[in-house]
Amino acid sequence: MAEMSKTRTWVEGKWYEGNPPLIGPRTHSFWLGSNVFDGARGFEGVMPDLDLHCARLNRSAVNLGMKPTMRFEEMVELATEGMKKFEADEAVYIRPMYWAENDGPGIIDGDPESTRFCMCLFEAPMPPKGASNSLTLSPFRRPTMESMPVNAKAGCLYPNNARASREAKSRGFDNAIMLDALGNVAELTSANIFMVKDGEVLTPYWNGTFLNGITRQRIIKLLSSAGYNVHETTLTYKDFYEADEIFSTGNYGKVVPVHKLDDRTMDHGPVAAKARELYWEFAHAKVPA
Repeated sequence: MAEMSKTRTWVEGKWYEGNPPLIGPRTHSFWLGSNVFDGARGFEGVMPDLDLHCARLNRSAVNLGMKPTMRFEEMVELATEGMKKFEADEAVYIRPMYWAENDGPGIIDGDPESTRFCMCLFEAPMPPKGASNSLTLSPFRRPTMESMPVNAKAGCLYPNNARASREAKSRGFDNAIMLDALGNVAELTSANIFMVKDGEVLTPYWNGTFLNGITRQRIIKLLSSAGYNVHETTLTYKDFYEADEIFSTGNYGKVVPVHKLDDRTMDHGPVAAKARELYWEFAHAKVPA
């Protein structure tokens, strides 16, 4: 088992080091998965879009039947306080979370009045500039609203993504493209995806089957403001296989180009490089939000 990276967690008014025991076998979240989280980043002295991530956490809690107990402004203050417990050169993953402690009526329901909150920060290096990924097509698909709570960033959604990730890695790839129920491209197992064709930037239309990532939304705005034509549209796997360049966006790595799709190799493209440059400028407040 890999050693856990430097971690600081706030819960019920106190900061703890490491991985404090917070749930037991009767905790509703432990056995029935009633938990939501969000993820932001602290790096190079900045925490871009932290307020948006914290606000989304409260929406996720409501959509999974919980009762938010923290204002997003309070979460931002906690994250700012927590970042001071790390060295200036340490990149940190910022993860606020809610979970249901008690069973509600009907047992499988969580009791919204028992909702608990914690803020967990841990050291997590950013992918270096120049890093890239290889992709393949996953045999597993993203669920719809009728089958899973895709309107929340809920922990119960991620085992499906994790099995897609494991399957891709078993075949030697870094990540996988997942389709929606209709067979159109949705996202990667852990990030949103963009492609470039003839100078036009395209990304799957958000149809509710995948997370409309905050970094995704930010990149769309930044590229559009920089004069690129960005289209949210229905895309097939064939479209990506014929793309001039592909890149992913997500909180963990921000903007990461793709160098291989199945047996096709491709160079790191200029649009991905520009997207990363624009994001870093935004994060360091060199361009307006």
